[in-house]
Amino acid sequence: MCKIFIAPFAAALLMVSTVSCRNDIAATGNETPVAPSPSVQQPYGTPYQLTDGQKYVYDVDAVPSITLNITAAEWNKLLSYYDQNPKNEEYVKGNFNFVKDGNPETLNDIGLRLRGNTSRRRPEGITGQLHNTANPDWHHASFTLNFKKYSKEQLFHSAEKLILKWFKDDPVYAREVYAYDLFERFGVWTAAQSSYCRLSIKIEGDAKPAYFGVYQLIEPVDDTYLNNRKSFFSTQGNLWKANYGADLKDPSKDNMGIEKITLTSNYTPVYDYKSKKSNLENAKTQLADFINNVNNKQGLELKNYIDSKMDVDLFLKTYAVNVMVGMWDDYWNNKSNYYFYFDGAGKFYFIPYDYDNILGTSYLMTDSGTQNPLNWGDNEAKPLVAKVLSIVEYKQKYINYLKDLADKKYDLFYVNYSQQRISAWQSKISAYVTNDTGEDMSIYDAPASWGNKPDYKLMSGTSNNFFVVKAASVPK
Repeated sequence: MCKIFIAPFAAALLMVSTVSCRNDIAATGNETPVAPSPSVQQPYGTPYQLTDGQKYVYDVDAVPSITLNITAAEWNKLLSYYDQNPKNEEYVKGNFNFVKDGNPETLNDIGLRLRGNTSRRRPEGITGQLHNTANPDWHHASFTLNFKKYSKEQLFHSAEKLILKWFKDDPVYAREVYAYDLFERFGVWTAAQSSYCRLSIKIEGDAKPAYFGVYQLIEPVDDTYLNNRKSFFSTQGNLWKANYGADLKDPSKDNMGIEKITLTSNYTPVYDYKSKKSNLENAKTQLADFINNVNNKQGLELKNYIDSKMDVDLFLKTYAVNVMVGMWDDYWNNKSNYYFYFDGAGKFYFIPYDYDNILGTSYLMTDSGTQNPLNWGDNEAKPLVAKVLSIVEYKQKYINYLKDLADKKYDLFYVNYSQQRISAWQSKISAYVTNDTGEDMSIYDAPASWGNKPDYKLMSGTSNNFFVVKAASVPK
């Protein structure tokens, strides 16, 4: 188990407006994690004000308690739905209790469903079994909560939905929380908000709730997400979820549609449309035109098109963070795990998503720590990043962003500062990790067991510390 260090946060951050290109990014990885001093600069703070709802729900300095209350009949329905089709998105009804700083809130008649890809599991027993009151066999599973499902006007601090995600294959209990926090620190306002919570599930008739342990709270990419960022783009646009195969190379409208996952169907288009159904055909044409133009234009014509259709700086910053945290299961490498949005003016925004397999956990590439940030994926098969970086000005900006992320001068990716943040989070949740599932019962410093680089560390080491190794891969 990793030793948890606790250190105070810096008293202040010096705000600056310039972008540094310093090469001072080395670190030994042997020092005790310490908070950045007041002289450490932070030029990239989030460029938008979080809503009061976001601040309250996604508070990374708190560990609120969530209890889901559900009848045995509804819980058994959830288990039965999983048996009929593990990928189903059918909701069951329950009640929601949220306690933060001693203040309880309850919402009745919310929707609850299972979610996830490889993390999707049956939360109790095995196929065919109903709830066992006397001797339940609990399993970690991820959930989506829908507050409006059965009560159309009901919201939770302005949110329509919440994602509850268990820390699958992440014994550090911090990887995805770290990624979304780093995105925000670097001014990538398209990234979701994220924090911790404690989850319990109370089945009516049981003597006590089942405690599922520490979970991650994640902001869903939906209408609320768009509304929270309305100062940056029109919310009257077209939102898409990119599933596996979304290479932004094939403009065929045959792979664009609306997902229809039920108890008997698993239809999942490569590009899954998430906005008004009545606008689907226009949205298909818009997406196909964007793909065609990005793929076919060259030189100055390409630059002019990209400048008019993208926030290029935001895209470059997004991908700098993406590569620095070692996100191999992404668009550039695996054509997966992102959303994108065309706002009312037709501008394209790339939305990063799903960051649990990072910081040394990797599979498809040989070594996500040493992999060249300029050659992260197949440029021919997934052309968007390559097209942007083919413009010299943007390639240099991307390199500068990588350097700034790793620079000791900034409270971003630098090893000591990263360790300090993770240590602080671990100290807050460590007392709550033991749970009634018997799974994921301790915090220790390792990547996922199935990864191809099992020796990577986050909280110790030098030659095998991911923060140190990744910083050394940045082009000089």
